[in-house]
Amino acid sequence: MSDTEVNDVLERLCNLLRMETRAFGQKYGLQPVQIDALTYLTQCNRYSNTPQAVGEYLGLTKGTISQSLKVLEQKSLLRKLPDEQDKRVVHLTPTAKGKKLIENAIADKSLAPALANSTKITELASVLRSTLRKVQQMNKRKAFAACHTCRFNEQSKKGYLCGLTQEPLSAQDIQLICREHEYPS
Repeated sequence: MSDTEVNDVLERLCNLLRMETRAFGQKYGLQPVQIDALTYLTQCNRYSNTPQAVGEYLGLTKGTISQSLKVLEQKSLLRKLPDEQDKRVVHLTPTAKGKKLIENAIADKSLAPALANSTKITELASVLRSTLRKVQQMNKRKAFAACHTCRFNEQSKKGYLCGLTQEPLSAQDIQLICREHEYPS
């Protein structure tokens, strides 16, 4: 398969997944951007749950993000909480209702049935992860990846530590997406 064919297949697959997101969101009066923002917020860590981080992750304007978050808050799918140290910073936390909606959205568009007979899922995941990393680097985009793959993640006798913030991290924390993520050199 040529590079062009791979690109075409991936693009079509992404379009199909986007169609499923749109159809799922319509059932709840939500746009794809709102589903995408809420999905991100269920997967990110405490350093990455701000309106600015959502905008960076989705590559959207401040206005679009602001309106999308407003709808999610009105539908009781997320809460806005002020930062304890800096009251100018707002943290976005999905509610139980918001988390359940995203669980259903992910299940609704799961690739599992399509991949069920594939014996090379691990290989495919590795190739896609590597490709994503290279595209992010080529386009000078933030990685937005899980802490456990970050160069700042440090393990000690007491557990995990973010070498950037010098704050302790739990085993759950290191599985979450971080906007400050940097791959090891």
